[in-house]
Amino acid sequence: MTSTEDLVNDVIVVVQDRFDTRFAATGEVFDLGQWLQFFAFDVMGTMTFSKRYGFLDEGRDVGGMLAAIIQYMRSAAPFTQIAWLDWLIRKNKIGDSIRQLFYRSASLTIIGFVGKAIKERREELANGKEEDKASDTGARKDFLTRFLEIQNGNPNVPLWAPTAWTFSNVLAGSDSVGTVMRTTMFNLLSYPHTLAKLHKELSEANLTMPIPEYAELRELEYLDACVQVGSRMHPPFALPFERVVPPGDVTILGHYLPGGTVVGGSPYVVNRDKGTFGADAEFWRPERWLEKDDAHKRKLEQGVLT
Repeated sequence: MTSTEDLVNDVIVVVQDRFDTRFAATGEVFDLGQWLQFFAFDVMGTMTFSKRYGFLDEGRDVGGMLAAIIQYMRSAAPFTQIAWLDWLIRKNKIGDSIRQLFYRSASLTIIGFVGKAIKERREELANGKEEDKASDTGARKDFLTRFLEIQNGNPNVPLWAPTAWTFSNVLAGSDSVGTVMRTTMFNLLSYPHTLAKLHKELSEANLTMPIPEYAELRELEYLDACVQVGSRMHPPFALPFERVVPPGDVTILGHYLPGGTVVGGSPYVVNRDKGTFGADAEFWRPERWLEKDDAHKRKLEQGVLT
């Protein structure tokens, strides 16, 4: 995280300016959740490609990337749970050919964006432009440059690996962070006494200004508790995280599972287990993270399936 902190700070300066000049100075009402999503995507864009997507600059979904990701999630989710339908429509030559001929999926839109970025970066590296850029910015390497360096330095890394890693950054990294930020801010505003507690902690922490350092923020207990509860209350991916029972079978809570069985749990359900989080597991209460000792805190963290 610290190696990319300056890249994140660049985007924080931009969002501060937009909030001050576009909203605070004019009194215009705006959707904070939407702008937090814009911020998360521009941060990941800067960390991955050394440039913002432009969401904060234009105040909108530039290039339809957010819409493409929503469409991708909505279309992919059912197939992850209905294996036979996935095979029938997508995982065979006939179905795949028809789909590619008549329907451009959202994932192809994102992959096209990623592929173009990788092609341009390879050309920059080949021409020495990326080295010149790194020297001008204090050798701040983004994720894409690091991915390509890993591949170039290891012949065992397949050609498609940087595309897969970068696709994950664009899709999972941006959307999941944005979702946690939106959930956390929504609940802080819904429960003003917790917002007041967080404000008090931040005000008394003697933080570096105007942008605190990550090393300072990570030590703030109530801030950490708020983020933990935000990820618990509304997990960005509410699909089962599947695991395969190893050979030899296993019995869990009296249930016999033969080897090869695919098991999984819903993060939304697991994160509300009253045996772990208490009788008020449905409610936003950051204090539950701070009520007991470190062992209690670790138990809660291990019980979150986000």
